[in-house]
Amino acid sequence: MLDAHNHLQRFSDPDRIIAEMKAVGITGCVVNGTSESDWPQVAELAERHSDFVQPAFGLHPWFAHQRSSNWFGTLTTYLDRFPHASIGECGLDRWVKHPEIDEQILVFLPQLALARERNLPITIHALKAWGPLLDALEKEPPPACGFLLHSFGGTPELVTQLIPLGARFSFSGYFLHPKKSAVLESYRAIPSERLLLETDAPEMLPPEEIISHPLPEERNHPANLPAIAQALAKHLRRPLEELTRSCSYFQKPDR
Repeated sequence: MLDAHNHLQRFSDPDRIIAEMKAVGITGCVVNGTSESDWPQVAELAERHSDFVQPAFGLHPWFAHQRSSNWFGTLTTYLDRFPHASIGECGLDRWVKHPEIDEQILVFLPQLALARERNLPITIHALKAWGPLLDALEKEPPPACGFLLHSFGGTPELVTQLIPLGARFSFSGYFLHPKKSAVLESYRAIPSERLLLETDAPEMLPPEEIISHPLPEERNHPANLPAIAQALAKHLRRPLEELTRSCSYFQKPDR
């Protein structure tokens, strides 16, 4: 079982967290950097746990305005250092007021272009910015190996638009809250080979009854992933084994 998106670098004791993930059957995870400040921590985890951690380096839209003048050069250096890495977390977000969407686009487009040039998977954060995202994907087409829309909260109609572009979609346990139940309709529209599971840990905490590994301060433990998978399988009326079958994002999807 793969946790397709988390932020292990935000835990003070990631070694213990990883041991507890392995104990429940998780065989790997994609650890996403979000800014120049945490890329070194992601790199360190990838080196120390090379059999488990798949690193991803990206500039998140929330931090677009905090970038250095050499952010892109630093990003390419990390990708050179870790040829098996992916790009992300990056994307577009109109839920936040600052930085403005135009500045977010300035850093998102180069990351899309880089992913395509190197044919690297790219993990995209998109919130209330579907129009700008589709425009960006037209201006800078995604890589042939595909891309991941993590914690996808869009409509079934968007699923139909994005699949031909090579999209995969990952589900987080937060969508199991009753107030988010409408999102499940979108996941019913996603073919099983395009669906992945994630925790976004330590964020996106699932409902209390789903939590198998509680943490203080309402932090989400990535070892909650099997419980999330079981709950989603029930909602989608799919066999759990089918839902959790190994389906690596890092394979070229059938378009």
